[in-house]
Amino acid sequence: MIGYLRLLALYIRLGALGELQYRANFVIQLIDSLVKTGIALVGIAVVFSHTQTLGGWSRMELQALLGVFLLVGGMINMVLEPSMIQLMDDVRKGTLDYVILKPEDTQLLVSARQVEIWKFIDIVLGLGILGYSLWQLSEPVGLQRAALFGATLLSGGALIYSFWLMLATCSFWFVKITNILNIFESMYEAGKWPVGLYPSWLRNTLTFIVPVAVAVSIPAEALLGRLNVQTALIAALCGGTGLVLSRWFWTVGLRHYSGASA
Repeated sequence: MIGYLRLLALYIRLGALGELQYRANFVIQLIDSLVKTGIALVGIAVVFSHTQTLGGWSRMELQALLGVFLLVGGMINMVLEPSMIQLMDDVRKGTLDYVILKPEDTQLLVSARQVEIWKFIDIVLGLGILGYSLWQLSEPVGLQRAALFGATLLSGGALIYSFWLMLATCSFWFVKITNILNIFESMYEAGKWPVGLYPSWLRNTLTFIVPVAVAVSIPAEALLGRLNVQTALIAALCGGTGLVLSRWFWTVGLRHYSGASA
């Protein structure tokens, strides 16, 4: 774990040095993030101009959910998505050889090679909206809620990572796997709203197939006092299981990699 964090810190530093050469990207990303966040906030305001609650959620609770959505999405877009896209490209071009030959675990290397540092703006916006919403709710978070939030956020992050890794590993067999990324991004947008609002088929999809609910809704519910310990334990078990399965699937896929010299 320490080695992974040290490696991640190195890649963040390299990503920051690379992006600082093109500082106009910061302005573009800032405008993009502000516009998308503003649209989401306006959408919530429009809904609550006609009702006081939505599926048992108040306006500030939904804004807190949006904050978690932006926080998790920022982490995905900053490290996970660009790294997995790079992995798919390397498999397709046969240039993964350069990563395999390095004296470090290959899965560890491919999981954090690309860092788009300006996506950190989404993380900051998410934390800001989350903090403001909790302040408006005037409810003390408390140690138990904070611990459940941290645990479920890690569990959801583990599931999202496992999902992305298994998706990227499929590129060892299929060439056009990158097209599926658009499907994930569309499904992730559903995380802006409580998963309980959706019909059962979509709710199950967002929970068991594309784990958006575990990554966004469950941590938000934990922070708002809507989650019990049993559900948090189930989420942790699912996160651990996802990591084991993705590791196994990765090793199977890696054995099918032929390389540029094949």
